[in-house]
Amino acid sequence: MSCTLRLSFPTHAFESSRKTRSNGRATTTQTPRHFHILCLASQPKLEEGEDADHVRYFLDEESRLQTFLEEDSLVTNGFQDMHASDTGLLWLPDTVKDFILPAGFPGSVSDDYFQYMLLQFPTNAVGVGSFSGTTAAASAAAIRWVSKDGLGAVGRLLIGGWFGNLFDDDPKQWRMYADFIGSAGSIFDLSTALYPAYFLPLASLGNLAKAVARGLKDPSNRVIQNHFAISGNLGEVAAKEEVWEVAAQLLGLALGILILETPGLVKAYPVLVLTWMSMRLLHLWLRYQSLSVLQFDTINLKRARMLVKSHVLHATIPGCVACNREEKILSWQRFMKPRITFGVSLEEMVVGMKSISTVKALLKLYANEKYILFVNQQHRDFEVFVSFKVGATSMSVLRSVWQTYWLHENWDNSDNVFHQLAQSILQMEDRFEDFIEQLNRAGWDTHQINLRVPKDITIDDSGPV
Repeated sequence: MSCTLRLSFPTHAFESSRKTRSNGRATTTQTPRHFHILCLASQPKLEEGEDADHVRYFLDEESRLQTFLEEDSLVTNGFQDMHASDTGLLWLPDTVKDFILPAGFPGSVSDDYFQYMLLQFPTNAVGVGSFSGTTAAASAAAIRWVSKDGLGAVGRLLIGGWFGNLFDDDPKQWRMYADFIGSAGSIFDLSTALYPAYFLPLASLGNLAKAVARGLKDPSNRVIQNHFAISGNLGEVAAKEEVWEVAAQLLGLALGILILETPGLVKAYPVLVLTWMSMRLLHLWLRYQSLSVLQFDTINLKRARMLVKSHVLHATIPGCVACNREEKILSWQRFMKPRITFGVSLEEMVVGMKSISTVKALLKLYANEKYILFVNQQHRDFEVFVSFKVGATSMSVLRSVWQTYWLHENWDNSDNVFHQLAQSILQMEDRFEDFIEQLNRAGWDTHQINLRVPKDITIDDSGPV
């Protein structure tokens, strides 16, 4: 008797393609967004070339996960529930909704958000178009905007659409990157003096870089301002920061004029570049220092790693001040050790193993968790894959991080992977409550955990549809 692992999802949710092997032959399948997993009796394979609405993965004792398409109008209840709240936007493609609306919309924002944005859009459009002048002047302005300023506007548009969900997690990092990219834009501006024949493309690239920098800077600043406004006085905090910023800009302008008025400096381009570079490096260093003093009590992935590691190794939790001081602002999650890859499909997770037995064992092992974690056996360095189930939250991500660090510290490279996974789950069940209690005692906001569950692949093992 063979067993079927059925993963159902609508084909309109496909986003990317992947090559897999079935019967020794390379075929192209597509990566789904939402899965529904059912352990059923063996089902007959579908004929190739049939029209299909869903994908079914078949597992047997001799083969790996194999992908087939089936005709079926079935849509999982979990998938319906996730989209029941935005029925008014069903006509809008998911990619467009993800681009223009906050993650988790409409539940992640207030009820008046969408109506406000609908009215803001024509307001801003009319504001751009309401200028006076002759037809020739208008045409010249339009050409200039498209060729130079338009690139900058497109840059800000793409930043807001593609990376909007990143700023709440790590505003320090993105504020720092904004200054790096802005510095690159200034380099293009300086190059126009050396290559006047290429003024327009260089100026356009400079504007693009500065616009991208502004697209990173403004949202990051708002998160930082919200961190300061503990009395609900966000507007006043923002206004006073504007006062500080304008005063600093006036002082910097005065110093710039004083430097440029120095005899011989204006005509000495190398000296001008050296002066700019010195000031810019000083600016970047000061920016890094200012971001380092921020003391967030929220838990993002960087701080979660530090807190979990301390608890696993020493059974203690560092406070907000110490943890923020040690946080590496410029580090990337993908380069941190141990390596954690979130949002991995079950197909990728069990590659090279007896699929049916492995998947059944994983489903049983993580029956009480909202995620499935497995150690990558194909990688030389220690690495874990994590898949998330429907209903997973930031706390689920935090639990997977805790389990990862315990495994990393106690891993013995033996073949008995499931035994070690079971041990890590037992340790987590025994110690995770103490971890949360210590977080609260140390002043961390356990209600504000910025650990996002990847939305690309969601497993629903709730049972038969």
